[in-house]
Amino acid sequence: MDPCIGRADRADAEALRRLRWRARRGLLENDLLIGRFLDQQGDALKPADADALARLLDLSEAELFDLLLGHWQPAGALDSQPVRDVLLRLQAVRLEPARTPCTSPRNPGA
Repeated sequence: MDPCIGRADRADAEALRRLRWRARRGLLENDLLIGRFLDQQGDALKPADADALARLLDLSEAELFDLLLGHWQPAGALDSQPVRDVLLRLQAVRLEPARTPCTSPRNPGA
């Protein structure tokens, strides 16, 4: 298990901070997707989930991106249920554009 990950029922705030920092990737798409995932689900991550995410973050940019797009499945040491679960949750994250005043439902014609 990654030493940065909390050992309780949920990953602790420090572990999430470290994961968020590690998620800052060279490939913008990876950065955005993982950042959005942590924004949406970070508070609910269990230590096993956080450890699985840390293992995914050990991959190269291209390998991680291919996994996120579903071009290939985890193999070898990555082929574990926690990694597969986190990967499915990452793949389900929607990267919707942020609403701006000109695109808000209250101001559709602006």
